[in-house]
Amino acid sequence: MSTRFLAIFVLILACVSAPARAQDVAAPFDADLQRLAEVLGGLHYLRGICGTNEGDKWRSEMQALIDAETPAGERRTRMIAAFNRGYNGFQQTYRSCTPAATVAIRRYIEEGSKISRDLTARYAN
Repeated sequence: MSTRFLAIFVLILACVSAPARAQDVAAPFDADLQRLAEVLGGLHYLRGICGTNEGDKWRSEMQALIDAETPAGERRTRMIAAFNRGYNGFQQTYRSCTPAATVAIRRYIEEGSKISRDLTARYAN
């Protein structure tokens, strides 16, 4: 399921990024992008404590999202804050991998996949 999420995520990156988005104007899909950033932050923390040996994979995915979207100013700040909120929220709750953490990982991968599919369906050419 993680591979499918990543494939959809890469497609989103290609479709959502606009050629000239230097303005700090909110896009209609910003709320979805912020939620996706929060999901990536949560996965970055949870997959790390659950011993998946993925290193900075989820942080790199977040960086790829920022690079593709090229948000400026407040948009960029909100996306980064969402990633950090996802990471910190689970860091405060879990110190080790538990069955609940494993369930959270599964749910976040499912949610991230859904957000990616919805964004692609709605905003891809």
